[in-house]
Amino acid sequence: MRINDNELEDEFEINILPMIDVIFAILAFFIVSTLFLTRTEGLPVNLPEADTSKPQEPADFTVTIKPDGSLFLDELSVTEETLRKRIVEQLEPEQEVLITIKADEQTFHGKVITVMDELRVIEGVSLGIATIPEPVKHP
Repeated sequence: MRINDNELEDEFEINILPMIDVIFAILAFFIVSTLFLTRTEGLPVNLPEADTSKPQEPADFTVTIKPDGSLFLDELSVTEETLRKRIVEQLEPEQEVLITIKADEQTFHGKVITVMDELRVIEGVSLGIATIPEPVKHP
């Protein structure tokens, strides 16, 4: 037997606001985490342009030379005297290594040569100079 009462029952509803909050939190997580996936090599400097520049494999080390002559190994500040020592400490015996030099276009040429001489002494080192490829000019 069914009893008839006069109370109105609440209608069932699905509240989607908490679901939207969770989706936005997940979206924010993925956006922020993808920012850390890009590999930064060295510090930002104004690189010179070159017609014949070619892309190469990612460098094992990046030496950045700022216009004022300050040196950075990847993002760590170093001096000319400690540059070679810091790299050698991180190498295994007889390891082949590629070092890219990112020198600002305003850096004195003599400073770049001094850094190159310092790096050439390390056994198994290949050097690369970072440049910006010039845009292709169509006739």
